[in-house]
Amino acid sequence: MKAFAQLFTDLDQTNKTNEKVGILKDYFRASSDTDKLWTLALFTHRRPKRQVATTLLKVWAAEEALIPMWLFGESYDVVGDLAETIALLLPSPIAEQDQPLTQWIEELISLTKKEEIEKKAYITKAWSHLNREERIVFNKLITGGWRIGISQQLIVRVLAETYEIDKAVIAHRITGNWTPQTTSFHDLIIEENHNDDDSKPYPFYLAHPIEQPETDLGVIEDWQVEWKWDGIRGQLIVRNSEIFLWSRGEELITDKFPELKPLSKLIEEGTVLDGEILPFQNGQPLPFSLLQTRIGRKNLTASLLKKTPIHFMVYDILEYQGNDIREWPLVDRRKVIEKIVKDQPNLLISPLVEETSWDNLAALRKESRAYFAEGFMLKRKTSTYRSGRKRGDWWKWKIEPLTIDGVMIYAQKGHGRRAGIFSDYTFGVWDGDKLVSFAKAYSGLTDAEMSKVDKYVKQNTLERFGPVRTVKPNLVFEIAFEGIQESPRHKSGVALRFPRINRWREDKPASEASTLEELKALLALYGV
Repeated sequence: MKAFAQLFTDLDQTNKTNEKVGILKDYFRASSDTDKLWTLALFTHRRPKRQVATTLLKVWAAEEALIPMWLFGESYDVVGDLAETIALLLPSPIAEQDQPLTQWIEELISLTKKEEIEKKAYITKAWSHLNREERIVFNKLITGGWRIGISQQLIVRVLAETYEIDKAVIAHRITGNWTPQTTSFHDLIIEENHNDDDSKPYPFYLAHPIEQPETDLGVIEDWQVEWKWDGIRGQLIVRNSEIFLWSRGEELITDKFPELKPLSKLIEEGTVLDGEILPFQNGQPLPFSLLQTRIGRKNLTASLLKKTPIHFMVYDILEYQGNDIREWPLVDRRKVIEKIVKDQPNLLISPLVEETSWDNLAALRKESRAYFAEGFMLKRKTSTYRSGRKRGDWWKWKIEPLTIDGVMIYAQKGHGRRAGIFSDYTFGVWDGDKLVSFAKAYSGLTDAEMSKVDKYVKQNTLERFGPVRTVKPNLVFEIAFEGIQESPRHKSGVALRFPRINRWREDKPASEASTLEELKALLALYGV
């Protein structure tokens, strides 16, 4: 635990990639295989299920610190991170510990069947044997939230360089449905004769937003153009008469979409398809909001399945007849897809957009919303299927976002490195002489701008509701978003898809911000 706590502290204190790589390499070289495996699990979003509710942690920490709950709440508002707040408030430890990371995690997992009084005894004893840095890590093992800038791509690089294994091999090995309880570090990473389980997906190939005029890409004939659909990116795997559906976030979601299960008998063995899970009916996609109603449901009723029928829109094929074909040119992979998809239920091939010039394509792009799309995907016809986000062969050319000017009416402190400043905002539009909320956003401002807004919030607070402050409605921001729909969640009656701050309208007084009428006009034009 001491080594892992030091790793966490060192990583949190730098934003330089090469420094993080060096720190991680040193850790992996020095740690036990079991600790390395749990570290890999934690940094690839395989944290054990939470065994203790955060509400209880707050109460126990306040009792140990001998402070009232209102003071704990005030402290939490200032710090912004629960794990750190608890670590700062607790009294000094009465002893030291020398347990490995693995043992701490296994003990936390064992709390599952314990009574609350036993959980409390274990947690408070642990706190009394950990220093501040170790307490932060211990608390995060319970609560989650490892916001220290460690991407899966960075972990792949570290392991590849440390153990001299190709990055593509490492990327493939750490995907899938593994846990530290079901494998060992050696079997997962080092073993040369790797027996991949049937469900294991491949790393996804991700596109960059187009960075140059499209005409700089060369002749349009060299590019395969497809609509960019708004669904859930996934891999559909058929092996040994079983079907597996993985999301891009490496979540196995087969049971959420039973319509696709019959394909296990209809698609040839050893097939892995890359595509988009879409609600689809009468030849066109349905709103993404309908797909969201299925994601969070434990029980899928017949009426819900009928209301939101699902298709898998195939973009690419990565494995065919049990062979990895990612190195084939895209045009050749496309021919295989056409053969597989033909006449299959709930399976579609992403249609090609045939245009003879970039000018014509640019004009069609402006009509994307009419096709229920977000723009285009541009893929070089000779491209292989790579791992991660790479520049050059695949680009996403999205339509310009919709925008509306909103007034900031509420503010809340952020998390992680933004824990000490007001960085999460709620915006309103005018409904007559009052402002009604329509969106929340926390991205889009520079650090300097955020500092100015933070100062404004602190000097112009009207009311406090826990961590939320009502502020004088004077600041106007242009809010960009991808879609709009009716929703009872906001007082305005609408909700935005992917809202973010496009710019700070310091040139505009609050009285000139947008109105609810303007927002509803956008809903009428582009809403779902």
